[in-house]
Amino acid sequence: MKRRWSLMLLAVIRTASGRMPSLGLSRILGYLSDNDAHPTSHAEKWISAGGGLVSVFMILLISQQVLDMHGTTLVVASMSASAVLLFAVPHGALSQPWAVLGGHIVSALIGVTAARWIESPVVASAIAVSLSIVAMHYFNCLHPPGGATALVAVLGGSAVQEMGYGYAVTPVLANALILLSIAMIFNYPFVWRRYPQARQSVAPAEKCMIAHSDLVYALTEIDSFIDVSEEDLLRIYGLALGHHRIPQTEGQILPLKSTA
Repeated sequence: MKRRWSLMLLAVIRTASGRMPSLGLSRILGYLSDNDAHPTSHAEKWISAGGGLVSVFMILLISQQVLDMHGTTLVVASMSASAVLLFAVPHGALSQPWAVLGGHIVSALIGVTAARWIESPVVASAIAVSLSIVAMHYFNCLHPPGGATALVAVLGGSAVQEMGYGYAVTPVLANALILLSIAMIFNYPFVWRRYPQARQSVAPAEKCMIAHSDLVYALTEIDSFIDVSEEDLLRIYGLALGHHRIPQTEGQILPLKSTA
């Protein structure tokens, strides 16, 4: 009986495997590369990695001076997530200085308060993270790693809880300032990686098909946080408009000239 079921199972597996497409390593890599929504050069990827290396190393050195290894691990986990944003997405709205500082500090204060007033760590953790999200929205400093900072304030152990509200200053504020300083210095030599984001010149209104006021209105109507600044969006639009005006060849239709 067991042999019969084994043979039936083997037949089903063979039939299914025969109908499934081959998923070799080259095919998987090709699929991933073809579906890259934000293509970047190899140099850009390694520059991001270098910034993360330097920043996390410095944060570890600072955190070990004031916390035990357990607390250090938890704190650096949230700061490492910030490092990914600052060095891999330096132009993103979630990566800007106020988002980093405000997001971490506000969340740290909320986490410490929840740990002090709510006895159950599970309930305190959930409330701390949820209130941090609300506070970051209202203070316009939405920063996803801030949720982890609030969580550490509750679950970081005795070393973190004994610090009280001082946790928001050292190591949270100190680490955030180190992270921002390294991001500014590290990204400075690379002109295409401006940090913090500088305001860009906007294309003149008469050259745009969409008015600036209409673009701002569209952003407000979406009613959801979009991790792209207004300046970057206008810059992208300007570049796309400029590319559209370049005469196309190889059988493509040329854009119509304005008669205005």
